[in-house]
Amino acid sequence: AIGLFVPRDVIRQRCANYLREGKPAQRGALLHDDDFTIVAKYQAEYRGLVQYYLLAQDVLRLDTLRWVMETSMLKTLAGKHRSTVTKMARKYKTVIGTPDGPRTCFQVTVPRDRGRKPLVARFGGIPLRRQRAAVLTDTSPIMASAKRNELIHRLLAGRCELCESTDRLEVHHLRKLADLNRRDRPDKPAWVHLMAKRRRKTLVICRNCHEDIHAGRTRTSTRN
Repeated sequence: AIGLFVPRDVIRQRCANYLREGKPAQRGALLHDDDFTIVAKYQAEYRGLVQYYLLAQDVLRLDTLRWVMETSMLKTLAGKHRSTVTKMARKYKTVIGTPDGPRTCFQVTVPRDRGRKPLVARFGGIPLRRQRAAVLTDTSPIMASAKRNELIHRLLAGRCELCESTDRLEVHHLRKLADLNRRDRPDKPAWVHLMAKRRRKTLVICRNCHEDIHAGRTRTSTRN
């Protein structure tokens, strides 16, 4: 007999993304996100995989993945708030209605002003039941990524943005961009021109360049 099934290797490989030493673990890359974003990302990853295999006769096997992802999500929330998995589960656990009856899930609600509907992020609540009429787009489901901001990418480059040194990198900050146009600075040094050109209030520089800036010493930039 020919049938559609969820490959066991797929379940093992997907579970491995949320395991450490064989146990569900928190995802450090998400610890700086808010609770709404964390839950939404886990749900996006889980929902994408479930919908990909809705035609499978044994789609119920994905319940193992659901438990692993759920535990990893709760551990991530607990790590963010320095709390426990039990407290996070108690805080966000809820029951929703579905066409297949009530389902337990975890839900984060963000209220909004001016009469707008609140934002809702929910993990779980998807019935693991085969849908013979499901229409699938044959693309491999992927994990939602947490994009780093520009400053982190510049720090990871590992070079001073003034002299290209790789020694003892630091970040020079300005309170606001308007400070670059101070009238008591008629001859603007290279670092001022560079920050003004990029329209950024931060500059990744080495220790020597940082000391020169605060001491008012002029140093020629080697970067454009």
